[in-house]
Amino acid sequence: MFSKEVTVNNQKGLYARPATSFIQKANEFKSTVWVEKEERRVNAKSLLGILSLGITGGSKMTIIAEGSDEQEAVMALVELVSSNFNE
Repeated sequence: MFSKEVTVNNQKGLYARPATSFIQKANEFKSTVWVEKEERRVNAKSLLGILSLGITGGSKMTIIAEGSDEQEAVMALVELVSSNFNE
C-alpha cells in the first residue's frame, strides 16, 4: 500500500470536470485506488464516490493505492491534482 496527501489548489475543487479527469487517470492503473478526506474513503474510480466527498479548493485529501503499480498510480494522481487538473 502506498499513499500521499495532496492539497487541491484550484478554486472550485474537485467538481465534475476535474473529477472526471481524475477518474480517467485512476483507471489507467491496475491497482485499487482510494481517495480519503476526513476519515471518509471512497473508490477513486467512482464519480459519485469522488463527488460525495465534497472536495473544495484548499482541501487536503489522501490518495491511496494498493497493487502492482500502486506507487505510479499515486504519483500520477498527485501530479494531476498539483497541476490543477490541467485547467
